[in-house]
Order: sequence, then C-alpha cells, then structure tokens
Amino acid sequence: MHLTTGQVELIRRTFSSLEPKARVAALAYFQKLFSLNPRLRPGTDFNLEAESEKVLAVWRAAIEFADEPRLLKPWLCTPGQRCFSYDPGGKCDRESEEALLWSLSTTLGCEFTPEARAAWVRLHAVVGEVSRSVPRTGL
Repeated sequence: MHLTTGQVELIRRTFSSLEPKARVAALAYFQKLFSLNPRLRPGTDFNLEAESEKVLAVWRAAIEFADEPRLLKPWLCTPGQRCFSYDPGGKCDRESEEALLWSLSTTLGCEFTPEARAAWVRLHAVVGEVSRSVPRTGL
C-alpha cells in the first residue's frame, strides 16, 4: 500500500500548518480516542504529556517516510521510538483513525479539506499496515 506523490505533498503541507499547534492536536487525539473507546484509557501512571510527544514522533516519522513507508518499520523497532501500545493487534484502528481525523479537523479547521482528509486516511492505513508487521516483543 502506497501513497501518491500528491497525497504525500498534501499530508506534509497540512502537517506543516499543524506544527505550531501539534501538541494541542496530540492532546485532542487522546481525548477523542479515549472517548471513543474508554477501555483504551490507561491507569493512573499514564503520562499524557509523554505519550503525546510519542504520538507526535510517530506522526512526524510517518510523514517523513510517507513516500517510502517500508522505511518506517525499522524506526518503529528502535527502542524508545515506538508509540504507546494500547492496541497491539490493530483491533482499534477505526477508533485511532477517527481520533486522528478529528484532531486534525479540530486543529486545522477549514485547512483540513476533503482531499487532505482522504490523504490522511490513506497514511493512517499505511502506518497501520507497517505497525502490524512490527514484532510486539518487549512492550
């Protein structure tokens, strides 16, 4: 599964607009994710700020490697780089996608066009596919 050059450019352009508000978008992502599926809400030792930084790192890596998604796999295998592991089997991809799209839409407003939305849906699917191929040991 790949993205077109146009999709990659659109994703990078929208994320560039989002970058000054990226922490807000990451916090919004978790807010929406946990409202969609409360079972994903972790215990009291959960550090929202730290996890928000991790999800931003994953988003940035996904964007960096969007034109070569296979290069994301080694990055995901690097200790300390992997995002939170609430959903190791990919059972909550729908909620994750919905939370991502909601956070982008909420943060970007009218800049988040239908074309941008479609490109991000595709990127989310590509990242999910790569992520599911990463061994889950040590999580």
